Amino acid sequence: MAATPSGVQRPIPTGDTHDLAVGLEPLLHEACGERLGPIQWFQSSWQRGGAATGFARWTFADGAAADVIVKLPVGPREYSWTVRLGAVEHEAWGDAQSCGLPVPRVVAAGEMIGGYDLGWLVIERLNGPALNQEICEATVQELLHTAAEFHRAAGTVRPVEGRGEVRDWRELIARSREALDYVTMPEIQRWREHLHRLERCLKRVLGTWDDRPRDTWCHGDLHPGNAMRRADGDGSSGRCVLLDLAFVHPGHWVEDAVYVERQFWAHPEVLGKTKPVAELARRRRDLGLEHNGDHGTLAAARRVLMAGCAPAWWETEGSRAYAQGALDILDRYLHIFGK
Repeated sequence: MAATPSGVQRPIPTGDTHDLAVGLEPLLHEACGERLGPIQWFQSSWQRGGAATGFARWTFADGAAADVIVKLPVGPREYSWTVRLGAVEHEAWGDAQSCGLPVPRVVAAGEMIGGYDLGWLVIERLNGPALNQEICEATVQELLHTAAEFHRAAGTVRPVEGRGEVRDWRELIARSREALDYVTMPEIQRWREHLHRLERCLKRVLGTWDDRPRDTWCHGDLHPGNAMRRADGDGSSGRCVLLDLAFVHPGHWVEDAVYVERQFWAHPEVLGKTKPVAELARRRRDLGLEHNGDHGTLAAARRVLMAGCAPAWWETEGSRAYAQGALDILDRYLHIFGK
């Protein structure tokens, strides 16, 4: 069922989101003023439960055309941030400012379709593949630089407000200790010792982390698989663009930096000499954004909290290399918060 402006509940196509999208396609064409061409919907296992996605062609009023992606339904947070940051006037589509956006340009969007209370987006189709297909130190730097540009852009369209991420870190660390009784992680005894040390200083760790400034709109899901490139027409690979804004939240910028760093705990060699926290701080400084304060201690707190959760998350995202990397993080940073 879907809500309508009058409050009447109307039936909508049932089944997965692919069925929903196909059923609403005629209404979508109507909402787009028939400027949207035929949609080639595609479906894969990772999309189940999320938005249906399709390729299409958009024709502008002057006859120019662009390849686009159609997504529906889109949640309110992703819809809001994608439109706030990516909406451009059609006559400015090719302007330098529009082509420099760190998020996809929005061709058309709506929070209703044919009377149904459903968000939908038509955004530019970016060059593939995602950055995770060419991962290296330079790619990580590119991702971090774009994150700083995202922070700046998000801060200009909406004041940062709210508490942001809420996690019961005490419960997660307790679950990690319990998990050691049955998981097949390497170095179980070493894990017991480290988690015991973490619990002894957890109050100080949480005090540091909970008192952090929340003055940044963090991307919240910053990884190379959520980034592609926009061709710039000069033969280069184009600029990096961040996708999937469903997890944007108020917080401290080190959250995005440590999120990136954590993905390479199992393979630190990929980072080379790049330190994500320092690199993001440097790029923020270049853009005139706040980068001072004791972000080193904040980053250390975030690291030990994330590392301490590795046993609790072992069944879903564990690997021997990651477990070793998380142990190394605890070795390196726990001393900051006491013995």
